[in-house]
Amino acid sequence: MTKTEQQFDVIIPKCREIFEKKMKDYGPSWRIMRPQTINDQLFIKAKRIREIETTGENLVGDSIYSELMAIVNYCVMGLVQLEIGYADSVDMSSEKAMEFYNKYIQQAKDLMLIKNHDYGEAWRDMFPTSYTDFILTKIERNKSIVANDGKTLVSEGADANYFDIINYAIFGLIKIEFNE
Repeated sequence: MTKTEQQFDVIIPKCREIFEKKMKDYGPSWRIMRPQTINDQLFIKAKRIREIETTGENLVGDSIYSELMAIVNYCVMGLVQLEIGYADSVDMSSEKAMEFYNKYIQQAKDLMLIKNHDYGEAWRDMFPTSYTDFILTKIERNKSIVANDGKTLVSEGADANYFDIINYAIFGLIKIEFNE
């Protein structure tokens, strides 16, 4: 097991715990969110991180760490919505939402391990602010995909962007958690 895989496995339970607690508080109320709403929620979180990174000011008090965890969790919601579509009312149990969570996080981890191998852990030598910029770029790509009725001509789909966003957010969380 690589250091990155071990660190990933430390971060994910923390994200999962927040997701699970939110399910207890609200249930899967996010099921009514359309793709553009998920993208806008992700945009709000990433834009806030960028503002804190740029200005050094944080008046709301939520940390970059907690915003990155929220980004991971909203991406899982986005992946669910892509797979089964959004609903007009809550149509899923919290238990089913957690099954989807585990499925998509495992897929994100598998993808990260493959890419991390091929890219030689390049993320470790990057500035954390670059993760924020990459996340914002992937969100903008998903907005374009939504505007194009979910179709792309030669590019990966929205799901690939969500998986990349999850992994960039986890890299940011690793940098913070392990003071790297």
